[in-house]
Amino acid sequence: MSDELKRGQDLMEQAMKKRGGGGGGGFLSGIFGKSAKDDEAAELFVKAANVFKMGKHWREAGDAFSKAAEAHSSKNSRHDSASALVDAANCYRKVDGKQAIGCLDSAIGIYTDMGRFTIAAKHHMSIAEIYETELNDPKLASQHYQKAADFYRGEESNASASKCEAKVAHLDADAGDYINAAKVFEELGKAAMENSLLKYGAKDHFFRACLCHLNIDVLNCQQALEKYAEMHPAFTDSREYKLMVKLVETANPEEPNVDEFTKALTEFDSISRLDPWATRRLNTVKKALKADEPELT
Repeated sequence: MSDELKRGQDLMEQAMKKRGGGGGGGFLSGIFGKSAKDDEAAELFVKAANVFKMGKHWREAGDAFSKAAEAHSSKNSRHDSASALVDAANCYRKVDGKQAIGCLDSAIGIYTDMGRFTIAAKHHMSIAEIYETELNDPKLASQHYQKAADFYRGEESNASASKCEAKVAHLDADAGDYINAAKVFEELGKAAMENSLLKYGAKDHFFRACLCHLNIDVLNCQQALEKYAEMHPAFTDSREYKLMVKLVETANPEEPNVDEFTKALTEFDSISRLDPWATRRLNTVKKALKADEPELT
C-alpha cells in the first residue's frame, strides 16, 4: 500500500467519525453542532481527496470528493457541494467516464437551481466531450452539446452557443442525420452574416451545409447552393462555392462523372486541405457514385 493511499484512508476514517459522531446538548446546540461537524468532515474529505490525487488513486479521490459533497449538502451549502461534485468528476473521468457524468449531472442540477446557467452549460459540454471521445456515444454527446448551447443562448453567450451548435451539426452528420445537420449549419451561417466579426466565417457554415445537402441528394444540394448564393453573394466568390458547383455537376445521377468529381476534390485539397469531417462526407458521396478510386485520406 502506498503512503498516499494509507494517509488518505486515515483521513477518510477521521472524516467519517466526524460525520457519525453524536453529542449531547439541547436542540439548538445539536443543530449547530452537526453543522460544525459537517464542516470539519468536509474539510477532511477534501484533504483525503488531495492526498489520493498525489498518489494518482483517482477512484479513491473521486469517492472522497463525493463524500465532501454530501457533507456540504447536509449543511445546505449548495455551491460547495456542486464544486466538490465537479472535483469528483474530474477524478472519476480518468478511470470511469460514466461515474464522472453522474457527478457532473448532479452538479448541473444544483447550478440550474441557483440560476448559474453559464456554469451549467460548461458542465454539459464536459459531459458531451466524455460521451464523444471516451464513451463513443455521438447521439448523447449531441444532446448535451445542444443543452449547453441552449443555456449559453439564454445567457446571451452567443459565441459559445454557436460553437456548441456546430458540434451538434458535426455529430449529427456523422450519425447520418444530414437534414438536421444542414439546418443547424445554415442557421449558423445566417447568424454569422449578421455579425461583422463573424461574417467571413459564414461561407464555411454554408459550405458544410452544402456537404450535408449533397449527402441527401444532388437536387437538394443545388437548391441549397442557389439559396445561399442569394442570401450571401460573397459566398459565390469562394473556392468552397465553386467546388460545390463542380461536385453538383459531376455527381448528377443521370450523368455521373467520377473522374471529374475526384479531380475537383484533388485540386481543392491541394490548396485548402479538407478536414476529416468534410472528407467523410465526400467519401460517402463517392461510394454512392460507385467509385473505384481509393478513399481520400
